[in-house]
Amino acid sequence: MKHLLPTLNDLRDPALTQAVRAALDNKTKPLGSLGRLESLALQLGEILGNQSPVLEQPQLVVFAGDHGITAQGVSAFPSEVSWQMVENFLAGGAAVSVLARQHGLALTVVDCGVKHDFLAGLPAGAQRAGLLVRKADGAHLGTADCSQHPAMNPSQCAQALRHGVALVQGLPGNALLLGEMGIGNTSAAALLLVRLTGLDIADCTGAGTGLDDTAIAHKTQVLRAVLARHADARAPLDVLAAMGGFEIATMVGAVMQAAAERRVIVVDGFIASAAVLVAHALEPLVLQRCVFAHRSGERGHAAMLQHLGVQPLLDLGLRLGEGSGAALAWPLLQSACAILREMASFADAGVSEKSPSLSP
Repeated sequence: MKHLLPTLNDLRDPALTQAVRAALDNKTKPLGSLGRLESLALQLGEILGNQSPVLEQPQLVVFAGDHGITAQGVSAFPSEVSWQMVENFLAGGAAVSVLARQHGLALTVVDCGVKHDFLAGLPAGAQRAGLLVRKADGAHLGTADCSQHPAMNPSQCAQALRHGVALVQGLPGNALLLGEMGIGNTSAAALLLVRLTGLDIADCTGAGTGLDDTAIAHKTQVLRAVLARHADARAPLDVLAAMGGFEIATMVGAVMQAAAERRVIVVDGFIASAAVLVAHALEPLVLQRCVFAHRSGERGHAAMLQHLGVQPLLDLGLRLGEGSGAALAWPLLQSACAILREMASFADAGVSEKSPSLSP
């Protein structure tokens, strides 16, 4: 299946990096005084290949899918909440809807495998504003219960990857913000984390939609059995098919295509990072294009970020998903670019770079 995904080039360009660093160092400020905003500006310049980067037509995409493993009682909410929340997104009432409006982000919801027909009753070929239906064959029921069967068969996983690639190809702009919705998908993300890093499932299983300690213990037991059932799944895409989700697989394809197009990829929380974890296992260069928005309050996310060797911009204890953390971090990316483009240099402003030494 890896042949379905684009290949990535190394973005490292020493001349460009030196030029951006020199530009930052010569702004009217003490050296390095803007801290991590300067490293963010440097990364954005490197991704977009420009000393004066401009973020254009940012696209916040919420990938939605259902998970058969919810039949095992691993979520505090029933699977019906997935489609109900998609309707909430489309009506503009979700947290990410509010944040997208506030920050001028185009919001698209993609039905990758929700157990619901969002076009029921509409004429053939009709569409709904803000919604794309990109279900793989058989995905109208969500994934299979991975405690009993592989979540997806190889053909379904391949279709989901292709859908993600094609989706990004059809989007404008140079920035992709990742969001997701799917009751049960913290279980899928925890399973991917364990199998791709070697961590123990007890260290990666969290409250998800709000489980108490007893329910978390049950969830952990269920996930440990899933890992044993799929012990032979080791290659990244085999792991994804066996224990992942349609929304995560579609996101992997989207991440790889956005990376190939040198779009800035703003990664939300635990589930979005799990998609990047799979993409990274396939091609480590994908991280050059990724800005990690925040450290989720979901158990396992900190370990995932540590494994990837990345530092998120925010740490607000969020565990909502939806792309809410990515939307909250977006103004920092805008500020970093604005500093590079608009802040005066010492020469431009006629400001001395260093104070003269005092005479004895």
